Amino acid sequence: MESTHRRVLVTGAGGFIGHHLVKRLKVEGCWVRGVDIKPPEYEPSAADQFELLDLRAWDNCLLATRGSIDQVYNLAADMGGIGYITASLADIARNNTLINTHMLEAARSNGVRRFLYSSSACVYAGYKQKEAEIAPLKEEDAYPADPEPGYGWEKLYAEQLCQYYWHDFKFETRIVRFHNVYGPLGTYDGGKEKAPAAISRKVALARDGSEIEIWGDGQQTRSFMYIDDCVEGLLRLMASDFHDPLNLGRDDLISVDDLVNLVARIAGKKLHIRHDLSKPQGVRGRNSDNARLRKVLGWEPSITLEQGLAVTYRWIEGELAKAGRVSAKTAATA
Repeated sequence: MESTHRRVLVTGAGGFIGHHLVKRLKVEGCWVRGVDIKPPEYEPSAADQFELLDLRAWDNCLLATRGSIDQVYNLAADMGGIGYITASLADIARNNTLINTHMLEAARSNGVRRFLYSSSACVYAGYKQKEAEIAPLKEEDAYPADPEPGYGWEKLYAEQLCQYYWHDFKFETRIVRFHNVYGPLGTYDGGKEKAPAAISRKVALARDGSEIEIWGDGQQTRSFMYIDDCVEGLLRLMASDFHDPLNLGRDDLISVDDLVNLVARIAGKKLHIRHDLSKPQGVRGRNSDNARLRKVLGWEPSITLEQGLAVTYRWIEGELAKAGRVSAKTAATA
């Protein structure tokens, strides 16, 4: 990685990825300012400064980027799982467009050297994701454009805006497309959680031999990346000279039903699945093509789904035990 003593701003530092990134940047010897509209949920931030700021407001973005910041990791976003992003199109599109446009210009105005924008696999064209056994999505498969409504459209527009800032101002932007990141310290309840966390919660709460509900028919497929791989990829991309969008994910597909069975096996339970076809399930299949990632960074995520889920499940189970929702004895001995 680059030399230490960098001054780094992480927006969205109260969120899952941002919180883990701050911890890693401190290990790397950076001075870190964390900014979010809320503090981290499960433990205090490791940032040297943590400021509660609403980055939809221009003045707050100027404030966040003050003081000779070298690098910005712009992870702040209004987002959640499939239930949330399909129900809040206007709010998500408006809030994230304000955050991203203001943060880009504030960073440039305040002399930030590098700006990394966190995009999403939701930018990919829907017509390329209609089969469960989908071919891995190459970066160019975002066009002709047909992204997810709301969240996908605003991500795709912000990618273009980053590239315009590089073209017009030679402002050093980096663009990462996340593919389904999971791990401990992530949201696991309340409607904004992603599939691995939601399934882990349901499995932890279920009695052995009982039934859990899964959205869709269970044959929809995704790839999932553990948080430690995600953070490593972010640092490597920031240190690179690559300006175009880059996938960051694993390239091995799994169906939702198989994901349930894997979590149940980790939990030592046998469970039955009830499919709710009335609930949103997103695109039929989505996978990451990592050819460009390997070429640009000389690296790709290596932590297997089983390894990452084992840690994630135990953490979620432990949180549920602390809340009195599962037996602490069961959680400790499982």
